Amino acid sequence: MGQFLSKINSPCDLDSLSIPQLYQLAEEIRQQIIETVSVNGGHLAPNLGVVELTLALHRVFKTPGDKIIWDVGHQCYVHKLLTGRRQKFHTIRQFEGISGFPCPEESVHDAFVTGHSSTSISAALGMAISRDLQKKNHAVVAVIGDGAMTAGMAFEALNHAGHLKRNLIVVLNDNEMSIAPNVGALSGYLTRLRTEPMYSRGKEEIEQLLRKIPTVGPKVVKVVERIKDSLKYLMMPGMFFEELGFVYLGPIEGHDIQAMIKVLQQARASRGPVLAHVITRKGKGYPPAEAKADKFHGIGPFSVETGKTDSKGFPPTYTEVFGQTLVQLAREDKRVVAITAAMALGTGLAEFARLFPERFFDVGIAEQHAVTLGAGLAAGGFKPVIAIYSTFLQRAYDQVLHDVCLQKLPVTLAIDRGGLVGDDGPTHHGMFDYAYLRPMPGMMVMAPKDEDELRHMLKTAISYDGPAAIRYPRGAGLGCSLEGEPRELPPGQAEVLREGSDVGLIAAGSMVKVARDAADVLEEQGINAAVINARFIKPLDEKCIARYAAKTRLLVTLEEHVLQGGFGSAVLETLNLLGLSNIRVVRLGIGDTFVEHGNRDMLLVKHGLTVDHIVEVVHSHLGVRRVDKKLQKLKAR
Repeated sequence: MGQFLSKINSPCDLDSLSIPQLYQLAEEIRQQIIETVSVNGGHLAPNLGVVELTLALHRVFKTPGDKIIWDVGHQCYVHKLLTGRRQKFHTIRQFEGISGFPCPEESVHDAFVTGHSSTSISAALGMAISRDLQKKNHAVVAVIGDGAMTAGMAFEALNHAGHLKRNLIVVLNDNEMSIAPNVGALSGYLTRLRTEPMYSRGKEEIEQLLRKIPTVGPKVVKVVERIKDSLKYLMMPGMFFEELGFVYLGPIEGHDIQAMIKVLQQARASRGPVLAHVITRKGKGYPPAEAKADKFHGIGPFSVETGKTDSKGFPPTYTEVFGQTLVQLAREDKRVVAITAAMALGTGLAEFARLFPERFFDVGIAEQHAVTLGAGLAAGGFKPVIAIYSTFLQRAYDQVLHDVCLQKLPVTLAIDRGGLVGDDGPTHHGMFDYAYLRPMPGMMVMAPKDEDELRHMLKTAISYDGPAAIRYPRGAGLGCSLEGEPRELPPGQAEVLREGSDVGLIAAGSMVKVARDAADVLEEQGINAAVINARFIKPLDEKCIARYAAKTRLLVTLEEHVLQGGFGSAVLETLNLLGLSNIRVVRLGIGDTFVEHGNRDMLLVKHGLTVDHIVEVVHSHLGVRRVDKKLQKLKAR
């Protein structure tokens, strides 16, 4: 660890450093982040881009008194290094280590939990109002990226903040990207601010220049001011933000610490809402991350020397299989279109975008718009496939319900990162999708047992004359064969993988393999366990459930999802409707809690979704005597 970083235990320690020393500290921080992320994985490029910005923020604003709210929060590693977590930084994103996102339970310097995009300005405005009502005078700062600015929620907050005129500082970290390059009119506007020479001059500078012209200068200024602030409209770079009621400062070179300190001091001294527009480079200081900022946005362990990850020997991921299958189906049906919310690479749609650019739509970080756009395309005769992470689809709940399901439109939701996603923690686990999709009338919900079944489910969803959702996990598949053409599955039909008479293990999605492995162990102990791959969360295979309920008298449901309102709840509801409420049902899943970050396997152990725990549960409910009797018969053979 460098000579300056090793002495930083709180933001106050920055006050004694000169500007040259701050630059040296910046390089030490970059090196520390690169070394740590290369081992742990994490969000590399976003953090490398905000090193100087974070140093300037903590030089001007004094947390925890002043409040800094990081939008999304995946760029908070520098902030964590400066706020007392330097010695624990090697544990970032590890089980029982520090979080990769802001976490108030972890530090008083973290003002707000973030993990989803475009929330910072709303939260900051709420904190500013709270401050004013309590007659306090600390600063409130929202740090938001230009990608997050593409979401409607950010504009709603800007509009309200401009109306209220509260003291609030918004730092727009403009690196021209969210995860992938930004799209949309605002992105183009910001690009013009960055590149057109005329925009580099502020209103005051132009006025001073005009006034220096002998005789006519002052008159010109007065004439222009009479024409409804035309000077601002013609020459002021931030007229968009000023029309919303903000004082605009910038654009500012985001890697010039001294310049940023000066502008942030000016912002702090200003009255009312202020927007400081900072230009940064994503991945700065590490050439591989600068060259491929989208790849290094969030990355697993990699070689510092080469920037390469070791993916050899692993089966293709569910995301890759989804993308490949969608391309195949799009070749066969020109009505198939794809939609992403700023995550073409992350959702496996990059190849689709390359091959079918006229049928690919990246809407930016705007999940609500993505879903209703898909509804409109479906109403126009197309077959839209909307690929969104489970945790982000939550933001479009009303659109799925009202705009898709109410109209029975053939929209396919490809729900990536279903279940526990591991190191990103509670803001990113996809644990609630069964529960929020099941109640929607007409919605078909599927979960594949492996990557091959995902292919068939995608074919089934696109062929279905109504809304359909496929929920699949993060990471590599099971390595099964992907031969043959994708085929339609009979809607609502489960798959019996193993017969048994003692207990029925009914599993959804990723838990099917765990159920099969548990059945193998139970068989060695003389217990016959049936294994059913539910395939459909909705509609359920009622006949199959009733048959094995009557046959075994004990059902164990397995799901990588919260228990409340999930797959197990659906099985219980079905048994109740069938008049089979006397059947013993044990539901295994996630309890009434938010799951922390950490290695997925460790989290599965903690929450009882393992072979050992299933076997233990079966033993417990069958009774020790019955198990012993079975074992005695097995030994007698």
